[in-house]
Amino acid sequence: MLSGNSALLLPLLAVVCLSGPPANALSAAGVFGNHAVLQQGVRVPVWGTARGGAEVKISFAGQTQTVTANNEGSWIAWLRAMKASREGRPLKIRSADLTIQFENVVVGEVWLASGQSNMQWTLKACASRLAEVKTVMEEPRDLGIRMLRVDAPDSPQVRSLDPNRIRWQIDSPASRPSQSAVAFYFARKLARELSVPIGIIESSWGGKPIEGFIPLSAFTRNAALRPVASLAAANKLEELQSIKGGVIIRNTAGMPGRIFNGRLAPVAPYAVAGSIWYQGESNAGKGEDPRNYRHKMDALVAGWRHAFQQPGMPFYSVQLPAYRDEAFGWTRLREEQRLSLAIQNSGMAVTIDLRDPDIHPANKVDVGERLALWPLARQYGKDLVPSGPLFKEAHITGSTVRVSFHHLGGGLMIARKEGLSPPLETPATDLSEFELAGVDAVWHAARAEIESEEVVVTSPSVPRPVAVRYACSGAPRNPNLYNRAGLPASPFCSRLDFLPWAPPRSEK
Repeated sequence: MLSGNSALLLPLLAVVCLSGPPANALSAAGVFGNHAVLQQGVRVPVWGTARGGAEVKISFAGQTQTVTANNEGSWIAWLRAMKASREGRPLKIRSADLTIQFENVVVGEVWLASGQSNMQWTLKACASRLAEVKTVMEEPRDLGIRMLRVDAPDSPQVRSLDPNRIRWQIDSPASRPSQSAVAFYFARKLARELSVPIGIIESSWGGKPIEGFIPLSAFTRNAALRPVASLAAANKLEELQSIKGGVIIRNTAGMPGRIFNGRLAPVAPYAVAGSIWYQGESNAGKGEDPRNYRHKMDALVAGWRHAFQQPGMPFYSVQLPAYRDEAFGWTRLREEQRLSLAIQNSGMAVTIDLRDPDIHPANKVDVGERLALWPLARQYGKDLVPSGPLFKEAHITGSTVRVSFHHLGGGLMIARKEGLSPPLETPATDLSEFELAGVDAVWHAARAEIESEEVVVTSPSVPRPVAVRYACSGAPRNPNLYNRAGLPASPFCSRLDFLPWAPPRSEK
């Protein structure tokens, strides 16, 4: 049985979403407000409701656009592309004798941030375990960041945001404790590198599977995901849990599309530079099947790009960190996340080296800053390496496997990371966490050495290897392969069919 009052909520939402505005109404979408950040360099949509057929004028930064509300009272205007500016200016919306004015609106780079609890995890929560975070949280100056937290309830259909529940917050010691730590450190790095205002629209929700964030229509376009939507719609939740790529739906927010309807669709098509995503734990726990997660990622990205009218919107995600040896699902889901890099204009921050026994690691500093490397290198023209080594291919000759990588970053190295310090090269130590398997699919520890731009792997226990893998356990003890840019190699397995996604049946 699902928790929540979805049956009671549906009639009310139908009224909210389908009824037109009052005859004398003028409103702007809830995502707009005092202290908002508008995206630089592109046309910027501004939308809302008014009396049907009414003329609406939108003025900002020396330009005015005039549009007419349709018969249902909806209107949308497009401001011409603007340069970044820290100058706070009013955004005015007028119709007949009604005026809405938002103050101190700036122009810069705007990013979506979403996922589950590790994205939602606050600076205050991290500061309780890391003194360095506490110091940054209390820094008195404005760091050039503005954040909007969207925490609307889930919904069976698209609904509007309540402007009384959300507001843009200017960065300050007072606003930081409740902010997403990952989003904050991502934004801080961008602000430092770009010297423009950074806006974050954050809509994460702890403990929720990816299904809730994907538009319902995106399930029907993907053959692998259609059963998820159809079984959920029929309330066959036990059957949904048992299929390939199955998921446990614990409450209404886990149902396909319901978080998207409540927290993301109402924000679209706000102009953004891209999106960042940290999720997967609730698709890889006990009883959940992480297979097909890459297809869910593909549906998520395609659905968001369609909603925001940006076919190539950049999408950067966080690969799950180490967590418990018995976390079979996490091991396989990391591979699904790596394989989802086939999505155009995507990237992934690797976190396998950020050791923490907690399911919510305190070090969100490296997570946010590693995420920021992707847009800095890809979109903003900075001469940076965006990623650690990513598996390219394995060449097998006799008993030897030679592994090559993308993102060499100046070369491969063996290193160790402690705390927030940069990784320290340890050339006298062995390269760890490599394994080989033969046709029996039984994995054995292997010897691995860096030779030029490759890793050469052998094992006396596997004279005829057919597969190689790296750091493929729930909590690998010493994943120590890096590139010289100081970024860790992603876990990988050259034969996905050799990688267990759940414990043996006798252990379940």
